[in-house]
Amino acid sequence: MADRYMLRLPALRIRQGSQYIYCFGVDGKKIHDFTTVSRIRRDVEDLSGYQRPEVLSHVKAIRRYLESDGAMLPNALVLAFDERVTFEPIRIDSLVDYSTVGELVIPVDEALEDHAKPAWIVDGQQRSAAIRDAELDEFPVAAVGFIARGQDEQRLQFILVNNSKPLPKGLIHELLPDTIGQLPAQYARRRLPASLMIRLNSGTSLTGDDSPFFGRIATPTAPNGTIKDNSVLKMIENSLYEGTLYQYRDPQDGSGDEEQILLHLKIFWGLVRATFPEAWALEPRKSRLTHGVGIQALGFVMDYLTEGVPAAELPGLDLGAALGRLKPVCAWTSGHWDLGDGEQRRWNGLQNTPNDVRLLTNHLLRTLK
Repeated sequence: MADRYMLRLPALRIRQGSQYIYCFGVDGKKIHDFTTVSRIRRDVEDLSGYQRPEVLSHVKAIRRYLESDGAMLPNALVLAFDERVTFEPIRIDSLVDYSTVGELVIPVDEALEDHAKPAWIVDGQQRSAAIRDAELDEFPVAAVGFIARGQDEQRLQFILVNNSKPLPKGLIHELLPDTIGQLPAQYARRRLPASLMIRLNSGTSLTGDDSPFFGRIATPTAPNGTIKDNSVLKMIENSLYEGTLYQYRDPQDGSGDEEQILLHLKIFWGLVRATFPEAWALEPRKSRLTHGVGIQALGFVMDYLTEGVPAAELPGLDLGAALGRLKPVCAWTSGHWDLGDGEQRRWNGLQNTPNDVRLLTNHLLRTLK
């Protein structure tokens, strides 16, 4: 029969503004009895979880270290508890009013599925996995926990806790649209573009599966995509802040009319797909259209052709004819680019750099003008 019991751990409660954190020690071998790693996944419109899968090589390296003499892990794990976890003070008097000594009480039920456990690992996924797998009877670790009010708060803390670490950008982009709370400036700026990119890729709401980007963008929850998420993000972000999509954006709070923005993007990029169907169907290494340089350059073409025109009026612009004028000067999959002033590049000689994006953009705009 599976064990059910209350794990009582000596802890220090520390007040930070209106929030509390709990510092405690715990046997790392017991961590997975009451915690789970919430891995990122997307079910239709809903994002669940927030961590990347364990990096096996990293886990093995930590495990080898732990099994050596004198191993020490001084950095604390960070855990998010739900409200089943409580703190019982055992000493009220203190030299400072922000610290209280007591016991952290954690319910443990070995029969629970992972998703039903009362704690999530916010930071320390690889370390906890290495301890779990190591040939050790016991390995106490330091931990810091907080009681979270739902996954929104857990997700926010995960981003903030890992802000100074090199998290995969794709993971951050997936998390941003569903993260509520105060974010660092560089993340706040990308929250709306990230939301639009995810919706273009997942076919949610207005866009449906007729979005030209449907399933094409590579993200942690769409690993079969081939178009780089950062290429699409840059295209959207450039237009939102300096191009035609600015008309749908509130400059005060950074929000925007997502439905109209998505319609605008769907119409223009749908015509790109119709104008260059062979090049659009290929992955970036075989087509400069789906490569970062092509996505960004055509984003500037979109701004030029549709500046200030609302989505509902785009069909009246005959954008297909304008894009058709670009066909003779494009070498998306073969041949050479004649970029003016005697500069010529092989079809795959353009790279995703600011200079090459500018070269290609100017080349396309000269043709249209």
